[in-house]
Amino acid sequence: MSSLLALTPVDGRYLRATAPLREYFSEHGLIKHRIIVMIEYLIALSQCVGVPLRAFMEAEITFLRSLHDLSVEDAEIIKAIETKGYGRHKATNHDVKACELFLRDSLAETSLADAVEWIHWARTSEDVNNLAYALMLRGAVDRGLVPALGKIRLALGCFVDQYDSLPMLARTHGQVATPTTLGKEFAVFICRLNRQLDALDGYNLLVKCNGASGNHNAAHVTFPDVDWMDFTEEFIQNCFNQSSLLPDLVVNRTTTQIESHDTYAELFDIIRRANTILLDLCQDLWRYVSDDWLVQKPVDGEIGSSAMPHKVNPIDLENAEGNLGVANALLEFFSRKLPISRLQRDLSDSTVERSFGTALGHCMIAYGAILRGLGKISANEAKIRAELAAHPEVIAEAYQTILRATGFPDAYGLLKDFSRGKRLTLADLHEFVNSLEIPEDVRQKLLTITPENYLGLAPTLAYE
Repeated sequence: MSSLLALTPVDGRYLRATAPLREYFSEHGLIKHRIIVMIEYLIALSQCVGVPLRAFMEAEITFLRSLHDLSVEDAEIIKAIETKGYGRHKATNHDVKACELFLRDSLAETSLADAVEWIHWARTSEDVNNLAYALMLRGAVDRGLVPALGKIRLALGCFVDQYDSLPMLARTHGQVATPTTLGKEFAVFICRLNRQLDALDGYNLLVKCNGASGNHNAAHVTFPDVDWMDFTEEFIQNCFNQSSLLPDLVVNRTTTQIESHDTYAELFDIIRRANTILLDLCQDLWRYVSDDWLVQKPVDGEIGSSAMPHKVNPIDLENAEGNLGVANALLEFFSRKLPISRLQRDLSDSTVERSFGTALGHCMIAYGAILRGLGKISANEAKIRAELAAHPEVIAEAYQTILRATGFPDAYGLLKDFSRGKRLTLADLHEFVNSLEIPEDVRQKLLTITPENYLGLAPTLAYE
């Protein structure tokens, strides 16, 4: 299908930006991960003492795991079994059962034909689905979102290195305030992102594999001497936590038919916080561009306006802002909806989970746009310095603080009356200092202060 016919921009206009997520959150990706879970469960059963399923030979295990790499053609067969029937199978109208029937057919003419009745034995669909989605989320976070956020962090670090000591007028409440440096303001966003990346790095997803009501009923009644809770722990640990991918999967022993999705909500909240930080970054950069403190490199052939030929618009920052907003709206809904399920379960979570790729797709679109935006901008140092020099009144804070430390009476009130709401020159400030009856060393200290050197620890903090 042409991308021009796609219903959403995630699979249409922004097809390339979301490509890293396709192996996880496409329909093929979901079916593939279900097959992986069912195969690994079958192998684990063959190794479980107390279950009368013979141990598989190494060649048989190798063959089973070759089915992990599910082709699109095989996924289409599974979809056909579900929706319209295929071969001897009538339409199941059940996606997990279709996967089971496909695996039965795949093993029927092999040495594993005697094991087909153990495929998906004593388990419910949600045992497969929750593990599949956990694997999909893990892959998308580890191989998609985290690397993209890391590239943004690296790009921000380049601005810190380049502009750590570039004095800049700060604004609080939109008004001129104590000076800072451009590099330190970029560093603020790095520090904020680091906290969310650390949270992702140390994060675990809860999963379940305990049957139709969460009690191992069918498995326990059939083989009561098997410790099914320990079996599940070993199954998850041995089959899914041996890779370097993060987060790890941790068994939730106490569930209903579904794993409660609390850790999904926690994961999406971390991503949403990271996105909110980037939203803040986009809006700040947009303002700096608007004020001509940051300048954009024109791209050859690119058009800023169909009517105004001079325009170079911050379209990447605006694109990112919009996509972050869409992503966060979905992520917030996931966090609010998924932990709620009537009694032992209802199916309303299933259709919501199918939108995970849409939300994370908008994240990936935004992250790519931010990187492009950062790649186009550089500091207009002359404009930044001139704007700071035009507001010497910002050193009034330094004056009143030093004077108070020397015991000068009501220094704050004096400086407020002198400076509040006025446009002053450095000469005006020096004249004010020279009018004060203060020790000469204090006077000279005040006279050496300029907006450009009144930076505090900003250059050092840029590297904190």
